[in-house]
Amino acid sequence: MTINSSEYVISSPVVSMCPKDDKPEYAFIGRSNVGKSSLINMLCRHKNLAKTSSTPGKTLLINHFIINKEWYLVDLPGYGFAKRSKTVQKKIEQMVSSYILQREQLVCTFVLIDIRHDPQQIDREFIDWLGESGIPFAIIFTKADKLSVPKARAAATQWMEKMTDRWEELPPFFITSAENGTGRDDVLDYIESINREISNGQEGNS
Repeated sequence: MTINSSEYVISSPVVSMCPKDDKPEYAFIGRSNVGKSSLINMLCRHKNLAKTSSTPGKTLLINHFIINKEWYLVDLPGYGFAKRSKTVQKKIEQMVSSYILQREQLVCTFVLIDIRHDPQQIDREFIDWLGESGIPFAIIFTKADKLSVPKARAAATQWMEKMTDRWEELPPFFITSAENGTGRDDVLDYIESINREISNGQEGNS
């Protein structure tokens, strides 16, 4: 997929304020220091599209970006940010869960995982919740440039193998780096393949 345009559309505190059209949406979420904004900017080749910050946990709203005027990239607040108050954290969790469970336009949720770390309970709980809720998702391992290529591949494989304790069928996964662009084409090609399926399905129903 070639990205010709990427534009900020709206930041919504509640699902009902999200865009009203039916374009497919791809949500990105992860722990608050996983490098989400940098990854989004790398995918779109737009260094200031998603706001990066030295302070993690800055995303507090559901942020929509329109890509190629065809689909939305949705930047969701990170989970597990210790410095937020419990009230704010609970409000964000409710906002995120209502978006994921209620938003009919959402076709895939990308869960971002820092490839350098062993599986964290909070990531597994979130992933297992997506599975139990029947939400299609894929895993994106970030910061692969911090490891050698063989070590990054081994770390991702090990992470996925640990999921077999509860998962019979594993979700797709991608190894990425916002620094050097690793995995960019793989993620965008995956999105393009889903968009094509949706388009073919709509043509078949018309």
